[in-house]
This record gives sequence, structure tokens and C-alpha cells, in this order.
Amino acid sequence: MAEGMHKNGRESAETLAAQALSWIAGDTEKLNAFMAMTGAAPADLVRNVAKPAFLATVLDYILTEDSLVIAFCDSSGLPYTAPMQARTALPGGTLWHWT
Repeated sequence: MAEGMHKNGRESAETLAAQALSWIAGDTEKLNAFMAMTGAAPADLVRNVAKPAFLATVLDYILTEDSLVIAFCDSSGLPYTAPMQARTALPGGTLWHWT
């Protein structure tokens, strides 16, 4: 996936984020935590699944905890850097450099 990020950055990022949403939706505890963090209702998940800004919030949720990154990447066969790489390709994902 990381190589694909360079060729089709946004499309690959959206695909990874949709995969992450599916992973989140498969676990009630994670889904409830995601909806609480974002304020999303169940109908919002369906309505916004193809919107880049919403998909960015999915990755924001995954990136809140190392344990979520590890669990998602392990279950998807992705390197642990994939969610952050994908996040940078979506709206609001510019990496900040503090130096």
C-alpha cells in the first residue's frame, strides 16, 4: 500500500480509510468510541463513506492510539506507517514540522 500512496495518493488513502471504517464497524466498542469522538450517527457512516473529509476522521480515530494502529495494521497486513501516510493525503492531513 505504501508504494501506491505515491502513485495515487488520495485514491489509495480513501481506500485505506474505507477499509479502516469497515474494521471499526466490525467491533461495537470501537464503533461506539468512533461515533462518540466524531459525533457521527449511524446514518452518517453510510451517507459519508465516500467523502474524503469523513474518511480523514476515520484515520484520525485510528491514529489516536498506538494500539488501534497496531491492531488495524496487523489485521489488514499493512505496515504501521500506512495510516499516517494515508492521512497526509486526505483533507487536513498536512504534516506539521515544528522545527
